[in-house]
Amino acid sequence: MIGWLSGVLRAKHPPQLLLDVHGTGYEIEAPMSTFSELPALGERVNLFTHLIVREDAHLLFGFAAERERDVFRALLKVNGVGAKVALAILSGMDADGFARCVLDGDTQRLTRLPGIGKKTAERVILEMRDRLQGMPAGGGIAAPGVAPLRATDPVSEAVSALIALGLKPQEASRRIAMLDSEGLPPEEIVRLALRGMA
Repeated sequence: MIGWLSGVLRAKHPPQLLLDVHGTGYEIEAPMSTFSELPALGERVNLFTHLIVREDAHLLFGFAAERERDVFRALLKVNGVGAKVALAILSGMDADGFARCVLDGDTQRLTRLPGIGKKTAERVILEMRDRLQGMPAGGGIAAPGVAPLRATDPVSEAVSALIALGLKPQEASRRIAMLDSEGLPPEEIVRLALRGMA
């Protein structure tokens, strides 16, 4: 998997850009939020990437922020949402705006974006509510009721680890709340939580 690229920006033709990485040109599709942060042609750029392999193509998507890539990946898991729709959502609003939209249940804002009808908007909001648990709302500050993905304390890191292991966010938080985790490192908290489940 190609997770990150650093190179010289050679071309910008939204939604595609061309990145020269040590003499190899990568064609990358990116949301408009990323395009607005790109430097001038010929300058260096760093992008977080997501690779999709299909029978007929390998598609590489680039994002200026890791948070946007995380939202893109979560959107791909929503039933009926593909890369094109996920890119349209992130082109129409940044990751923070999308999180607010989902938390507020604002289907109208989503239906204003191209390729998103009312049913798709409702499905996105319904399925993304749980997936937004554990994702940052921006600048390391979580939206109300949302734990940060890149945790700053051992308990939050342990919750994120349990979520990554497949527990629902509420269940992960509940399991850790039952423990006396004061002063323990995240690995130990996770181990104790998993032992309590056995």
